[in-house]
Amino acid sequence: MYKSTLAQLSIALESKKISSEELTRLYIERCNKHNNSLNCFITITEEEALKKARQADKKRASGDYNLLTGIPIAQKDIFCTNGTRTTCGSKMLDNFVAPYDATLIKKMNDAGLIMLGKTNMDEFAMGSSNE
Repeated sequence: MYKSTLAQLSIALESKKISSEELTRLYIERCNKHNNSLNCFITITEEEALKKARQADKKRASGDYNLLTGIPIAQKDIFCTNGTRTTCGSKMLDNFVAPYDATLIKKMNDAGLIMLGKTNMDEFAMGSSNE
């Protein structure tokens, strides 16, 4: 499932080959397994992602969903996400918790996408390495 396209994931969810919760667990396990060596995530939102995945499964079961409902994604840490640590890759913002959703995040949430976490980045998206 790791190399699947959005369309393939949507079809897998639609055909009930996998649930959103199962798919989200697979991705979270992979994130946790490789994050120490790859340093790709600043924050992994495991509990919130699984909660939203269960909600997505209920929406799909009730018929109240769209093609993106229940698909897990990673979000760049530059976008404010309400209630979630958002550092913009900067030590200066290490403990900042966003009080609102950026427009892009709101649109992704409204589409039913599930945030796995915030990906690492250059400080304020201004450099060339994400140390």
